[in-house]
Amino acid sequence: MTQLNDGAIIERVETFSREYLAFVRTTCRDGSIGWGQVSPYNADITAQVLHRQVVPWSLGKSADDIGDLVRDIPEREHKFPGSYLRRALAGLETALWDRKGRACEKSVCELLGGSPGALRAYGSSMRRDITPEAEAERLSQLRDQWGFDAFKFRVGAECGHDIDEWPGRTETIVPAVRRQLGDDVSLLVDANSGFSPKRAIAVGHLLEEWGVEHFEEPCPYWELEQTREVTEALSVNVTGGEQDCDLSTWRRMIEMRAVDIVQPDVCYVGGMLRAMQVAEMAAEKDLPCTPHCANLSLVTLFTMHLLRAIPNAGKYLEFSIEGLDYYPWQDGLFVESPFTVSDGQVHVSDNPGWGVEIASNWLEGADYQVSSLADFS
Repeated sequence: MTQLNDGAIIERVETFSREYLAFVRTTCRDGSIGWGQVSPYNADITAQVLHRQVVPWSLGKSADDIGDLVRDIPEREHKFPGSYLRRALAGLETALWDRKGRACEKSVCELLGGSPGALRAYGSSMRRDITPEAEAERLSQLRDQWGFDAFKFRVGAECGHDIDEWPGRTETIVPAVRRQLGDDVSLLVDANSGFSPKRAIAVGHLLEEWGVEHFEEPCPYWELEQTREVTEALSVNVTGGEQDCDLSTWRRMIEMRAVDIVQPDVCYVGGMLRAMQVAEMAAEKDLPCTPHCANLSLVTLFTMHLLRAIPNAGKYLEFSIEGLDYYPWQDGLFVESPFTVSDGQVHVSDNPGWGVEIASNWLEGADYQVSSLADFS
């Protein structure tokens, strides 16, 4: 544990939440603050978990002892080993990194041993309600507009039990996108737990034929043996892990080589340090880490800093191409957007902390809750 700095004592944790998104602000005795975010989706519920099961173990503790808090809080709440606790923990942890970066006048990636700079991004489509031809044309336009040289699109149906979104869509969209974009663009696909091993292997051979290099979550993600069967049968890289928040599951997944590329989500897994633990386990087995970050909230910014700080960063950053028509809750989050795409790349700045400020208008319209040290004394 670091030497106690009385000014760094955590005195207050606030949440500003809506259904899809909740920001977290920590304030210390010396007035220093930091901004973080719990995991998106049902974020209003996660904010309640934060105040009930995370904050009580952090108030009165040093904001500099991030590692100790990340280790101790799940042990204090050991009867709750699942996703919501980790999603809430991520809100506190990421806020403490921002606070530390602001105090030290360093970016988070520098605090974690990395450096600011550029990242290659792939344009990530979330849509299945689109024809193969329309998707191919959409990706082509985005390539010309933003310079993306890599794209991910959807095959199968989410948890589809081998039933496609509509008959024949998978077999049509793969060649349609390749023909439209040409051979110089890297292609990735996501099945979202849609296939049995037999069907996934058949789809995988189609992907190999058309030069797709990334086959994400082909089988139900909780069935690691099924995913390993697909991995062993194919030359295309099989990837996964976005949903997993338990480090022992991650250890097992990596030890059994269920996937070729690991994809932790900073917010799902419980913050930067736990995501880095996953990356470290993967590095020991020579597996790259290409994290999941499927929307343009703070999670993409967290992932940008993570990729600049780990030695086994994958080829690219996931960058959502979905606008307000698909994710209306992304509107007006920041004073100035930290996401600028140029020539298919984004840049991690050297501004302190996350280098971003939350828009006051968004905060004013959110549900507010505060827990303070005085409440627990």
